[in-house]
Amino acid sequence: MATSTAVRLRYEELLFYAACVCHCWCLCLCVCVCMEGRACRGGGGGGGGGGGGGGGGMRVGSSWRWHLSRAMRLALRWCRLCRPRRGGRGAGTKPWSSGALWELWSYGQLLLKSLYFNVQNNSDTLLDCVFEPVYWIVDNVTHWFGVVFVALVILLTGSVLVIVYMCLLPVVLTTYPVYWIIWHLCCGHWLLVMVVFHYYKATTTSPGHPPKDKTDIPSVSICKKCIVPKPARTHHCSICNICILKMDHHCPWLNNCVGHFNHRYFFCFCLYMTLGCIYCSVSCREMFLDAYNAVESYYQTVPPPFTFREKTAHKSIIFLWVLTSSVAVALGGLTLWHAVLIMRGETSVERHINRKETRRLKEKGKVFRNPYHHGRKNNWKVLFGVEKTSHWVTRVLLPSSHLPNGDGILWDCAYTRRDPMAI
Repeated sequence: MATSTAVRLRYEELLFYAACVCHCWCLCLCVCVCMEGRACRGGGGGGGGGGGGGGGGMRVGSSWRWHLSRAMRLALRWCRLCRPRRGGRGAGTKPWSSGALWELWSYGQLLLKSLYFNVQNNSDTLLDCVFEPVYWIVDNVTHWFGVVFVALVILLTGSVLVIVYMCLLPVVLTTYPVYWIIWHLCCGHWLLVMVVFHYYKATTTSPGHPPKDKTDIPSVSICKKCIVPKPARTHHCSICNICILKMDHHCPWLNNCVGHFNHRYFFCFCLYMTLGCIYCSVSCREMFLDAYNAVESYYQTVPPPFTFREKTAHKSIIFLWVLTSSVAVALGGLTLWHAVLIMRGETSVERHINRKETRRLKEKGKVFRNPYHHGRKNNWKVLFGVEKTSHWVTRVLLPSSHLPNGDGILWDCAYTRRDPMAI
């Protein structure tokens, strides 16, 4: 019977063809397993071989050899269908041509692509679908990671303080000269106060959110998730599920977003924590070497007669030096990166946006200028809120809870813009 389709395949053969196109041999095996049940159910009713054949089908269907032979028969049948017919039983039908084969191949590709692609989508949409579980984890699980990370910061910092006060400070007070004792007491406690103060303020201070009850605020777009006006430099945090003024990033170590009102606290915490780790690492270097040599002597044939308290002190000093040195390197790199961004008048989010905008304008023969870059020194003044010389001491070197300049909605641009650009 002549039809518009060159060949009709049974449903299991079509599935086998789709599996071959996808290179999914597991699907081929699943098709064969499904067909086994069909053969067992249809064996008793009589097929091509009658009742006896049905019984034999049931006996053979339980063997893996039956699955393999059935898969091979399907593959050979498909190869025969793809081969041109020259005569015999199929002489009266339309012979196969390259056009018909290409039509069948295109139809199979269309069936597969229709599962994930259409003219309105692209590869980005496909990647979004693939990474949807990752986005779900970020939205629902990462928020709880922040609680664990904050507890870890408190635990590690507390362990350092215990080791310093129990193991290092008694040695300093009994063996060091007076001027070194004064230096260590003043410098160490100053760094401790600055670290604790800025970490507490960074975790508890709200980064700032655009007002939801006002619709006449200056905005550059509408947030697709919050459905509220989004001012310049404002971005949506998928973890906090709210828009953040001058958003830099979401920091799991703070369990909070870094935005307009706590950006200074975050940077000062990173800076003073790095300085504190460097201070501890350099100050206890000699003690670390002595403790390391003492621990190595434990494994001598006749170990030295160290007490339990001395062994605990040796291992604690080694732990302190390794921890502070590692944090100094890792956190120091992060602090330097944020210092570069501050000198450029950018946030972490704006860095990526400005790079794309720079490439786009460069292709048009134009130069991109960041409208929020006021010069390196002025950018530091804007971040720290320095308005006069004495503020470098009272607002930078000492704990200060002063508010940043501006409200995070209106921004002073370094020049008047004529062409639209990324903000």
